[in-house]
This record gives sequence, C-alpha cells and structure tokens, in this order.
Amino acid sequence: MPISKIRTLSKELRDGKVSAMELTTRTIECIKTLNQDINAFEFVDEESALTAAKNCDEELRSGQDRGPLHGIPIGIKDIINVENWPTRCGSETYDSRPKKNDAEVIRQLRKAGAILVGKTVPHELACGIASYPAKNPWDQKYIPGGSSGGSAAAVAAGIVPMALGSDTGGSIRIPSAACGITGIKPTFGSVPCGGIEPLSWSLDHIGPLASSVEDCALLLHSITNTNRPDLTLFLESINQKKVSELKDCRIGVIRSEPFEPIQNEIREIFDVAMLQLESMGAQIVDVEIPELKHTIAAEFAIICFEAGYYHKDRLIDFANEIDADIKYLLIAGNLLPTEQYFRGLHARNIIADAIRHCFDRYELSVIATPTLPAPIAKTDQTDFRYGDKDEPVTISYVRTTAPFNLAGIPALSTPCGLDSNGLPVGLQIAGRAMDEFTICTVGHAYESVVKWENMTP
Repeated sequence: MPISKIRTLSKELRDGKVSAMELTTRTIECIKTLNQDINAFEFVDEESALTAAKNCDEELRSGQDRGPLHGIPIGIKDIINVENWPTRCGSETYDSRPKKNDAEVIRQLRKAGAILVGKTVPHELACGIASYPAKNPWDQKYIPGGSSGGSAAAVAAGIVPMALGSDTGGSIRIPSAACGITGIKPTFGSVPCGGIEPLSWSLDHIGPLASSVEDCALLLHSITNTNRPDLTLFLESINQKKVSELKDCRIGVIRSEPFEPIQNEIREIFDVAMLQLESMGAQIVDVEIPELKHTIAAEFAIICFEAGYYHKDRLIDFANEIDADIKYLLIAGNLLPTEQYFRGLHARNIIADAIRHCFDRYELSVIATPTLPAPIAKTDQTDFRYGDKDEPVTISYVRTTAPFNLAGIPALSTPCGLDSNGLPVGLQIAGRAMDEFTICTVGHAYESVVKWENMTP
C-alpha cells in the first residue's frame, strides 16, 4: 500500500475529504488483511480506536483542533504502557493483565489527538535485531530489523502512517533502514521514558518511525518533554519551503572502526549519497574518532548489567521461557563484577567526549554513516562475511548505530537506495545534543531530492 504523509492526511481531515473514523477503519482493515503475512501487530483495540476516532471527528467539527496528529492512527511498540492494554514485551514471561496507567509519552499522544490502534511486535525484551515473528514487507524471507521491527514493518506496509519505537543500541534506526522508512533516535532524555519497560535505563531512547523526516519530526515534536523551538523552526521552514540547499553544511564521514569493515555494495550506495549531498552544497570532511573502536565493549558492558539487574527476578522465575542468547546476556549481567559496568560507563563518557570534540575540531554540522554496514539479513542468517572474516549479524548492526546511543546525541536513518536484491539501504545522520533541527534539515533536504522516501514494498 502507498504510505500517506501525515501533513497530507491532516489537511484532508480539516478539508472534510476524509474523517478520522474512515482513516481508523481503513487502518483496522489493513491490519486484518496484511498482518496475517507480516505480523507487525500483536494486539489491536478496534473498539477503543473507533471511539477515539469518533471523538476526534466531533472535536474537529466543533472547532477544537489538537494539531497535526489529530485523528491520525499510530502503532505503539509493545514495551510502552497503554491504559487497559497489556504490555508483553514480545516475551512469554509477561502476563496479559491490562495496565492501569498510560506511559507519559502516551498521555502526550492522546493530548495531541493521535489515535492508538494497537501494539506492534518488538524483539523479545527489546533485546535484538530480528523482532520475530514480524516480517519485512519488502520480502518476508528477511528480518524487519529490531527491536522495533513491528513498528517499522507496520509503517513500511502502509498500515499506519506513524509508530513509536525505542532505541538502546539502534532499535529505531536498524528497522527503519531494513524496512525503507525514516526513524529518529532523539537526544537522550528529551522524550520521557516513564511507564516504559526498559532494556538499559541509561541508554534507552523513545522515538518516531514514519515514512519521511517531516513526519518523524511532527511526531517527535508532539512527544518531547520540553519546549523544542528547533523542531518548530524545522517544521516552519518546510512550510515556507526554505529547506533546500546545504551550502553551509559540513558533513563528517568516518571511514574507520566501528564503521569498518563494510560490505562493498553498501559502501558504494553510501558514497553515492555523499556525492548527492556534496552536489547540494555540503562539504564532505573525512574525520577520525579512534575511541569509537571500543563501542561494542562499552555498549554491552552497560546493557548486560542494567538489563540483568532489571530482569533478575524474571530470569530466576522464567529462565526456560527466555530466548537463549538473551538469557545468557542477562546471566552475564548478574555474574560480571560491578567494576565492568563502571568501566563501561567510563568508556561511554570518553566516547561521548570524543564525538563532541570531533564536532568542534572539524566544525561539523552532522556526521553521516551507513546506518548498517551490510544488507538486510535473512530470517535464518547468523553472520555476515567481511573479506575472510565472519561477524554475527547483531554485532554488525549495532556497531554502527550504538556510538550515538553512548553519546546520547540525536541520529536518524532515512533511505538512500536499494541493494542488488531490491531491498532498502539506510543513511544515518547524527548531530549535536538537542540539535534535531540540523539532522532533520539535512535528512529532509536529501530525501526531497532523491525521493527515496516514496519507495514502498
């Protein structure tokens, strides 16, 4: 199905060309038709969604307008609490009792008038890159990415125009790249995490997935916990059609660890994207950040401890119901000396400082990388080959996205081409803390020229 842009739908709602009830009914029908193949949703509340749609229509008729998300359906990753809905985290270890309260971010979505239709499939405990049983709408033999794979698949398939995900080491950007959509991991702490099941409380980020940078920015603007004039300015500049050329933009490119090794086809697609940005006036600057070679060690030292601590009782009571790889990660987190955790936190500070110094030293606007160093993995694939060496799929994917979790800075993924199998490839753009304006400006300028956001399965 073609993906509808939020602003287009919003205008049609206000012009009377479509109603929120029609949009919601269409979404529910799409779930019934498509979900049997791609398993993007694991819970749907049809009655609640239709009631909310009816209320949105009545509010618009009476002149009450909550903003651009008013009457727009959204999917919610199933680690986020929604009142009267279960939160199961893709795990058999959680029960199906409905939650008593909304997560903070859900309260903000309701205030903005968004229509919650259901819960999307995450990777078990939000700890992985496959999101089984969700499938990639481009080709069901391939994973949709993770851990927000259900959210990405739902948007890519055109079921919903937007969805919420979480990102601890790449879990918004990885599935966005795999499914050919856009996703933003915002600055750490800028979107509230209250009422959300954590994987790693010091690395978790909540953010939007949608078909375009603008749509992601519209959703992000509605869920941030502080006033964000930068996002307002970005959205206003789009309305006034000022986002076009990048003559004052300096883009840093890292061609060393952990962004190497990289498969040749991905490198070629990324290099073409850099040439496109350069033709738009941007300056491409090769930079080095040697400290990033410790990304994986720091990331997993933190995740192991924090996830192991949070899920300790679950590990004791339901060990046999947890995926083996996740179980061993949780066990390691409980067995490793606390010193390893503090070393991981120290390494994170070093990495964050090194990235900040790189921005200052080279006077960068953003850093650009391939979102992933390899193509989309097949559902049964365990490794990628780089030259004469194999690397696990999870490590390959996380090493190129996790640096920006450790640094807590905003990063987005947006499509930049198709590989030889006709599957999408993602471009990652990272910026300074609280500067979502710049990454959105660069991402939107790029997509407005190449039109990759119009790709659909």
